[in-house]
Amino acid sequence: MLRRAISMPALVATRFNPAMKATYERLVRSGKPPNLALTAVLRKLLVLADALIRDDREWAKTAP
Repeated sequence: MLRRAISMPALVATRFNPAMKATYERLVRSGKPPNLALTAVLRKLLVLADALIRDDREWAKTAP
């Protein structure tokens, strides 16, 4: 259930978040299947969310 709930944000992140988009494109260029690359972005989002919760911080958009 959690995987379904976060798969859409991962897909959106690959389109609009420059860092996540770069990760996704790098993995696809290196020959990884798109689903695997999307799963890697999903994991990065989960690790980021965990770190923000653990450190009691809010996400802050960085300058482009």
